[in-house]
Amino acid sequence: MTKAAPIPTLVPHNQDRNANPFAFLNGEFHLKVSSADTGGRATVFDTIRHTPGGPPLHVHHDQDEWFLVTEGQFDIRVGDSLFALKPGDSVLAPKGIPHSFRNTTQTGRIMVTFLPAGTMEEFFAAGSTGGQMSPPEFAKLFAMHGMQVVGPPL
Repeated sequence: MTKAAPIPTLVPHNQDRNANPFAFLNGEFHLKVSSADTGGRATVFDTIRHTPGGPPLHVHHDQDEWFLVTEGQFDIRVGDSLFALKPGDSVLAPKGIPHSFRNTTQTGRIMVTFLPAGTMEEFFAAGSTGGQMSPPEFAKLFAMHGMQVVGPPL
């Protein structure tokens, strides 16, 4: 049996791949490239951050995470290094290295790519339902998707 060739998928600006953007932490997430599009090799989210803040310091055990700032400014910690990124700047957080980021402007936008995709789409879907999670609930959600919370947000 021959495997079907992948097809190009256009996702317009400010739109979600599945027409289902969602809120998570202090951001609005738009899926741009699904793990289904890449055979699990990657997934990409465009996130719009409406207030300063970001996730807790955490480790991905199986994925690299690549950040590309497209609007505003972000501080990104990877291991012992702290980077101040402006539009066009990017940084890679290799798997196994603690990292976190913080939008430092009123509105910021950052593309986040996970390599491989793992269950990141499911992680964000689960985290975006319901209300605010307690720190232990949030840590449990991270653990269910191959990550570990190792410190507070920046």
